[in-house]
Amino acid sequence: MTAFASDSLAAATRPNPNRPIAVWLLVCAAMVLAMAVIGAITRLTESGLSMVEWKPLIGILPPLSSAEWNRVFDLYKATPEFRIYNSHMDLAGFQSIFWWEWFHRLWGQLIGFVFLIPFLRFWMQGRISSELWPKLAGLFLLGGLQGGIGWFMVKSGLVDSPNVSHYRLALHLSTAILIYALLLRTALGLLDPLPMAGWRPESASLRRHTRWALGLVAATIVWGAFVAGSDAGFAYNSFPLMNGHWIPPEVDTLTPWWLNPVENTAAIQLIHRSLAILTGVVVLVLAARVLNARLPGRAGRAALASGAMVLLQIAMGVATLLTVVWTPIAAAHQAGAILVVSMLVWLLFELRPVGRG
Repeated sequence: MTAFASDSLAAATRPNPNRPIAVWLLVCAAMVLAMAVIGAITRLTESGLSMVEWKPLIGILPPLSSAEWNRVFDLYKATPEFRIYNSHMDLAGFQSIFWWEWFHRLWGQLIGFVFLIPFLRFWMQGRISSELWPKLAGLFLLGGLQGGIGWFMVKSGLVDSPNVSHYRLALHLSTAILIYALLLRTALGLLDPLPMAGWRPESASLRRHTRWALGLVAATIVWGAFVAGSDAGFAYNSFPLMNGHWIPPEVDTLTPWWLNPVENTAAIQLIHRSLAILTGVVVLVLAARVLNARLPGRAGRAALASGAMVLLQIAMGVATLLTVVWTPIAAAHQAGAILVVSMLVWLLFELRPVGRG
């Protein structure tokens, strides 16, 4: 314990050569968080199917002439969304939904540049260690894969149905949050290679609890994406009851029965609500346990932040329902999910065992 404290003090007094890399990764993480909010607004404004072409890099520029605007509008006219919902739409109306999807894709490509250019510079300067290099290269490849998943999602709404697959939406959102969490975790490891709480014996149990909490948050987010993709958020806009019922009678109307949790609007929203409440309880108990343990370092602050954020997130979820998915609150609710992940990733890092790199 004494040696550990000495090492921690020595590490704290030395300049950290990895700080610029950590700051760069945190900037990338912030951009991913903003990307998730932009994506939520794009979906909530029903703009996501306005661009029917996927042109990485060369598609950065928007239409710059009347002829090009009419060309992309004609492509949109051939989609199920236009034929079923927007056949009345003129060019000005199309432009109003086009810009959100264009900005969403532009921001995704900007993240790629903001990641790649400093990565190459740090690498050429010899500042990226052999241990860190594969992690960063993997993050870049995962980001490229995420762009392909986004197009895979959009394509599901361009063929027969004017709605994207909620399974593909869940995959797209989950991958974005995974990228965010990995960026944050890598940055934390560079900023503070030796957190102070992990040497305490009770930290092992708290780490397991934190992992369970993260798993529940992940499941809640997946069913939240199912709610968004199936428009289940518009179906039961009361709380805590669902149109006067704790369990709505429509919850098991599909056959076979196992389709209900992932296809039935009532069941999807019920599961999301239930997971959110369970997750909130688990995180609050975790925060209480960490605070009661009086661990050294920043674990207590991370636990307190986790508890506060999960309460705020539940409140925003209820507000999303009661306002019938009002775009500002619904977008904030999606951002809140990522912030809950942030706090728990931070807490898990603070509880890391001594000697783990």
